[in-house]
Amino acid sequence: MQVIRHQRQLYPDSLAEQEALVAAVLAGESEPSLILTEHPPIYTIGSSGSEADVLSRDVDGEAIEVYPTGRGGEVTYHGPGQLICYVIADQRDEQDLHRHVWRLEEMVIRTLAGFGIAATRDKRGIGVWVDGNKIAAVGVRCRKWITYHGIALNINPNLNHFAGIVACGMSDSPVTSMWQLGVEADRADVEAVICKMIELFR
Repeated sequence: MQVIRHQRQLYPDSLAEQEALVAAVLAGESEPSLILTEHPPIYTIGSSGSEADVLSRDVDGEAIEVYPTGRGGEVTYHGPGQLICYVIADQRDEQDLHRHVWRLEEMVIRTLAGFGIAATRDKRGIGVWVDGNKIAAVGVRCRKWITYHGIALNINPNLNHFAGIVACGMSDSPVTSMWQLGVEADRADVEAVICKMIELFR
């Protein structure tokens, strides 16, 4: 699996890159990929979401764009201080999206364990949680059994920006970050660990 890094990308540009890679994998012209990136502040609405879950587009003095997208899930936030991990994986042999989502969650759980954070899954929904607070959102889309989209892991984002949405459709779903938990890692530190988890998708 190749690793592609961007310091920061506009969300529509990132989506176009993912779709191009999916097409290339289907055509036999590219191997699966892990894209590591970050987005300017944006609320994205998944296939199960609604603009009704966007409570405000102006939060903490910043105008935040809203962008409908075809990934699974509801409304979530992307912004500086997150590590976005998009996994373009070939599922044509396995054809098990639940297993793929499990791997995405496991990638985060094992990465956070490397920083001394005990993260888990939670019955309230897909994603990764620490003591009842969500630290990473997960959403995927599948085209002819090639998956894309992936994970948004909170390293040190502006958590106030989550107040503008009903995150993942749950009003009782507070969020947290690595820094809020006392782990002041930077993005390069986290990338170095998360890249070791590529073996989960082989």
